Amino acid sequence: MSSPPVPFWRRTLAVLHPSHRHSPFSATILLMASVMLSRVLGLVRVKYIAWLLGRSAAADAFNAAFQLPDMVAYFLVGGAASITFVTMLTRYRESGREAEGEHAMSVILTTMALVLGGAILLAEFAAPQYIHWWFNGFPPVKAALCVHLTRILLPIQLCFFAGGVFGAVLLAHKVFSAQAIAPLIYNLGTIFGGVLLAHAFGVSSLAIGTVAGAICGPFLLNAIGAHRVGMRYRPILEWSNPGLREWIRMSVPLMLGVSLVTADNWIINHFASQVGGAITLLAYAKQLFTAPAALGQAAGAASLPFLASLYAKVDRTPFARSVNSAVSRIIAFSLLLSAFMIAMALPLVDVLLRGGAFHRADSATMAVYFAIFSISLCLWSAQTLYARAFYAAGNTVTPMVAGTIVTAVSIPVYAVLYRTMGPAGLAIASDAGILLQTATLAVLLHRRGMVSLAGLEYAEIGRAVLAGTLSLAALLAIRHMVHTTSRLWELGLLSVAALVWLGISAVALRVTGSSLPGQVMTRFARRA
Repeated sequence: MSSPPVPFWRRTLAVLHPSHRHSPFSATILLMASVMLSRVLGLVRVKYIAWLLGRSAAADAFNAAFQLPDMVAYFLVGGAASITFVTMLTRYRESGREAEGEHAMSVILTTMALVLGGAILLAEFAAPQYIHWWFNGFPPVKAALCVHLTRILLPIQLCFFAGGVFGAVLLAHKVFSAQAIAPLIYNLGTIFGGVLLAHAFGVSSLAIGTVAGAICGPFLLNAIGAHRVGMRYRPILEWSNPGLREWIRMSVPLMLGVSLVTADNWIINHFASQVGGAITLLAYAKQLFTAPAALGQAAGAASLPFLASLYAKVDRTPFARSVNSAVSRIIAFSLLLSAFMIAMALPLVDVLLRGGAFHRADSATMAVYFAIFSISLCLWSAQTLYARAFYAAGNTVTPMVAGTIVTAVSIPVYAVLYRTMGPAGLAIASDAGILLQTATLAVLLHRRGMVSLAGLEYAEIGRAVLAGTLSLAALLAIRHMVHTTSRLWELGLLSVAALVWLGISAVALRVTGSSLPGQVMTRFARRA
């Protein structure tokens, strides 16, 4: 006698259990949901900062203060500790050498914590010179505030690195719950820091809260999770350890190269520092835009351990098929979402951010940047998956070289478009750069015989293009007919637009025979 089926709600809750082993689909769904919730909290954070600081000098200084800490981590640990560790630890597990992998992890964490800690200490002293050099448009008072905030934020990179190592242990065990929750705690730290300490410490409260969030979320949560799955860290210095050497071999290319995915913000900030408030508005627009763009990042993070396992097999056809299927789905969904984001950019920005020190004129300017960024949503999502395909194969050199060349070629484009079009030109240059980045990775995978471009689901992507075009035209027509500055009316407009967008997209997909809606619902119901 067969056992009764498990209720849907119980299968859904099981996905959230800390020790739950995930399938590729359930892991993707979990991380996507987590990322979306994290972005919602991120928008609350942005809303609070915008309400408090608007597009002031303090807002520019706070947004710019993250850059030096990010650069220190990027060039010392490749900005991708979890990526390289997942690939390594997955191989250790597949070959039955988990104890050896745990020992290597302890050696690497101890060694790099010392190296990164020393670099952070040096950066604390070098912060004034760096801020003066890179943000050369900042007046002295704004530069001094940026230096102060930078010094507060620098230590969080130790939390991110150690948390990335512990998180990689969980990913190798195909446990994703901590990975899903950690970003939420990080964002809450910034929010609570501002709300609780703003009166006493001013803008510094936001930096203090960010540090607290990094300790409690990315570091402690992943460390506790890794301990629960059996990982035991011991401080070990062993320069001859094979695992350390392998990690250095895989990570050095990521340290030496510069991916436009990361450098995009650095380049934008350099030019935007010449215009008061431009760093802030572009950062807000990018953060709002990256809420849906993070879907691709979540899909990439969830797929990495599964892709690494598939690539380790003799027959790599399933590996290529999995990459193409994931890329096709994320492109199709992103194209549909871009239509809504572009058409409703102004009411969306205004409803979310206007208030306090952030005014209607700020919303109008930021909406332009947001709409331009939104054009490239599908590219940001796809390039993440293509990069993970290389990382799953243990190849970090190729994407590093490609990313560095793309970044070098793109910098003059940023400069020219900034001079001719101002800050909006930087958003356009960002779109052009990520197009080149995505195309380059896709062609390289194809030419190396790893993932054929012929395997993309072009028919499905074409249906999404048609549905997105129809919904965009309808939403632009609605937007043209409705003129209001009332946020209540704008909220109503967004509600109507969302229903129209969903209706047109669903009908167009169904009429053209798309399997996308039914595929997502069916797979979630069966595998969650």
